[in-house]
Amino acid sequence: MRGKKLGIALAALAVVAAGAGALEPRPGRSGDPADALSGTVASAGAPMEGVVVTVRQSGSTIATSVVSDAQGRYRFPRGRLAVGDYAVSIKAAGFDLDNAAPISIAASQSRIADLRLVKTKDMAAQLSNTEWYMSWPGRDEDKRLSRGCTHCHTYERIARSTHTADEFMQVIQRMSGYPQLAFPLKPQLLPAVRSADPPVNMELRRRLANFLATINRSSGPWKYELKTLPRPKGRATQVIYTEYDLPEKTRQPHDVIVDSKGMVWYADFGDQILGKLDPATAKVTEYKVPLAKPGAPTGTLALRFDQDENLWLGMQFQAAVSKFDQKTEKFEVYPLPPQFNTPDVQVNQVSAAHSNVDGKVWFQDAGTYRVFRLDLKTKGVEVFAPYPNIPRPNLYDVISDAQNNAYFTIFGGEEIGRIDAKTGKIQMWRTPTQRSGPRRGMLDRQGRLWFGENVGDRIGMFDPKTEQFKEWAPPTPMAWPYDVAVDTSGEVWTGGEWDDRILRLNPATGGFVQYLLPRFTNLRRTFVQNLPQGTTFWVGNTHEASIIKLEPLDRVKAAAR
Repeated sequence: MRGKKLGIALAALAVVAAGAGALEPRPGRSGDPADALSGTVASAGAPMEGVVVTVRQSGSTIATSVVSDAQGRYRFPRGRLAVGDYAVSIKAAGFDLDNAAPISIAASQSRIADLRLVKTKDMAAQLSNTEWYMSWPGRDEDKRLSRGCTHCHTYERIARSTHTADEFMQVIQRMSGYPQLAFPLKPQLLPAVRSADPPVNMELRRRLANFLATINRSSGPWKYELKTLPRPKGRATQVIYTEYDLPEKTRQPHDVIVDSKGMVWYADFGDQILGKLDPATAKVTEYKVPLAKPGAPTGTLALRFDQDENLWLGMQFQAAVSKFDQKTEKFEVYPLPPQFNTPDVQVNQVSAAHSNVDGKVWFQDAGTYRVFRLDLKTKGVEVFAPYPNIPRPNLYDVISDAQNNAYFTIFGGEEIGRIDAKTGKIQMWRTPTQRSGPRRGMLDRQGRLWFGENVGDRIGMFDPKTEQFKEWAPPTPMAWPYDVAVDTSGEVWTGGEWDDRILRLNPATGGFVQYLLPRFTNLRRTFVQNLPQGTTFWVGNTHEASIIKLEPLDRVKAAAR
């Protein structure tokens, strides 16, 4: 199943006889002195472009990956691999790495090792959620009912099951009792249904159960072809990935952000943990977030800086926001007042970036789909309900601008809204795409709001000056962008829970680059680090307890700030 990546425990190259396997040392060829390891990737004698090659030193928490080019060549720069023994794995849908020989990296030599791939015997273990969705027969309106399943687990889990439709009804009922922060390694129970949601539609639930029973193994082997997305080409192969494992497999790095000192911070989706990773040493330091509501599910979601680079967290079912002071390493927790602290409260999002303007912090409640404003001096809150009547659509993100007005996204519809900080007036605008599902985003340096249209499968941008939208559809459908980050050169980055890919958009040309990540990646928040040498992209692998750094080799240098 997932994780079957063909990693091989490796010893020294010297013990390998000629022709011993598919990872073949070639002593007759000299490598580029700038490379620690290089070679070609081929299958049946033909070079393969777009194969992700990953190496991990024995005992290390760091994995490094590169991608083969149009000639099948891959290269690991010398500065990226230390001396030692390495395991090797690959990612290329439909292929496995043949019997591999051991490899060792020496200080004074450039190693060459050619990789031979063979057709896989278990395609299902390699499919992304998008590829399962592509493969499943049936109507799209039925398949879409399953999209919420991927918040907690893969589609592979469903496809390999043998439940009948009636059994799926029981499974769906049980699954509805878990909050979105639950996943197989750490289930938690939902304390209450969201009071702002409409009643459960049992007809849709039955449709979902009936559909799932047609695509799993309840009637025997799968009766449909397993389909895959194309491998990366061209610029998408010009990249280096570094993946850092976190201390426990139960860690869920939902939001990952980087401070001005280069420290990487993460919010644990399922536990009261704020973590800090030093990418230079891979050292992880974790801070325990105080409980605000004992007995309620644990975990945090949004993680954002204020103007002093203190870290603010949305504490979800703990019904609070908290501030972590980097200097004192202390938390200050701001719980919702009792009149608002109902069992269904889920404070996911917080925005304190401009709290210096008026001493106020914006946050959102996913239980009642309302926006709150916290007064840091009095600790009192104001409440704003863009939709006064219940049921309400899902109000998801809240983002402050330079005047500390609050923008918000309506994931349950197709609106973008803004609350005027001085008057409290609420304005709303509809995206061109109906039921687009704006989810998370950010404001760029021009004050434009960028966001992922998580239902409409687009990147959206709203310009408050003109009150006009622009939208960009990914070149490969079913990316379903979750969040959007804009770098200082103007390029736009996004990803989601579905296709194990990161999208890089040039808005001026409409061109995309689609980077394939080294392994299955359930990602949410996206973050760009603007460095003098160019943009570095960071994201958490929410269900695999790791943090991924993506460095494009054709990076556009950051614009002057």
